[in-house]
Amino acid sequence: MIPNFQNLSSLPELWESLALETRDIWLYGMGNGADKILAVLGKREITVKGVFASDGFVRGQAFHGMPVRSFSEVKALYPKNGCVILLSFGSARPEVLAAIEHVAAHFPLLVPDVPVCGDVLFDKAFFLANEEKFAAARAQLCDDVSRRIFDLTLAYKLTGRYDLLMAATDEAEREATLIPPQTVYNMADFGAYTGDTVRDMLNKGAPLRYVCAVEPDRRNHRKLAAFAEGVCAYRIDAHRAAVCDEIGMAPFDASGNRNAGLATGRENAAEAVPTTTPDALLAGKAIDYIKYDVEGAEAAALRGTVKTLQAQRPRLKIACYHRSDDLFALPLLLSAIAPDHALYLTRRRSVPAWDLDLLALPL
Repeated sequence: MIPNFQNLSSLPELWESLALETRDIWLYGMGNGADKILAVLGKREITVKGVFASDGFVRGQAFHGMPVRSFSEVKALYPKNGCVILLSFGSARPEVLAAIEHVAAHFPLLVPDVPVCGDVLFDKAFFLANEEKFAAARAQLCDDVSRRIFDLTLAYKLTGRYDLLMAATDEAEREATLIPPQTVYNMADFGAYTGDTVRDMLNKGAPLRYVCAVEPDRRNHRKLAAFAEGVCAYRIDAHRAAVCDEIGMAPFDASGNRNAGLATGRENAAEAVPTTTPDALLAGKAIDYIKYDVEGAEAAALRGTVKTLQAQRPRLKIACYHRSDDLFALPLLLSAIAPDHALYLTRRRSVPAWDLDLLALPL
């Protein structure tokens, strides 16, 4: 049965299924994602047999007191389908996805959904408590492809099923069809990293004239500024700041991973960073495209862009996967502050449900 929004509440929840599992459970991968998964498992008194990494990545490491095994070692211990694997890292790199497929060919592979930002877990209780909001957000989406991605992403988040996660994607060219790079002249890049989005737009033929690029991480910003200084054909303003809905200073987690961002709760890793609003940065400049990938501060950044949205009516691309409520909170917020924009979902092939973006196009 292919899940749809109407039958989501009847799907088995990942964590409940794991609590009933009689086979050994192994963790595939280490790092912050694995830390979060182990924390949830611990609260539910679900134990793991051990942890492993792909062949070639094991060098005598230990993780949470467990020796890190290779996949070949795990495969030698069990018959086909003899244990359950929990994927605990993320990637969109083809060679990494191929290694994951190799594991999934031998054992049931589940991909727990733990939030990149915040501590609200996407479980069945969370879904049922917000089902009406999810339904309202789904109703804002403008095409069947977006609604299919929405339904499959929710089904994956509830069940952890790898096959549903891989199905919750669209064609690589769909985003370029909805927002043709050849029509992007003046853009704002919030969460600019080292300028990778700008380079990508140029490679796709964008005739850029002006870019407002904002990156809070000091190391990334240094590289971004160096990139901007080397550009002659158009202008790049490279700001070191975090965009939100207030001007001031705020703690910033500079740990350099997917938890880096404002208010991540890891104060020991925090440093002060200036905060500003997109409206203040852009100050009435003509902007026809804005990208938001600001590690969980997307809603605040959108609230700080209201004047620009009303005056310029730019096309928007908003990361929609950092927080458990993003899939309803961001579409509903956009429908309130930019009701003259049509909403679409796109997602590129990756694990877990990252690279999920909400596109907003002026009508």
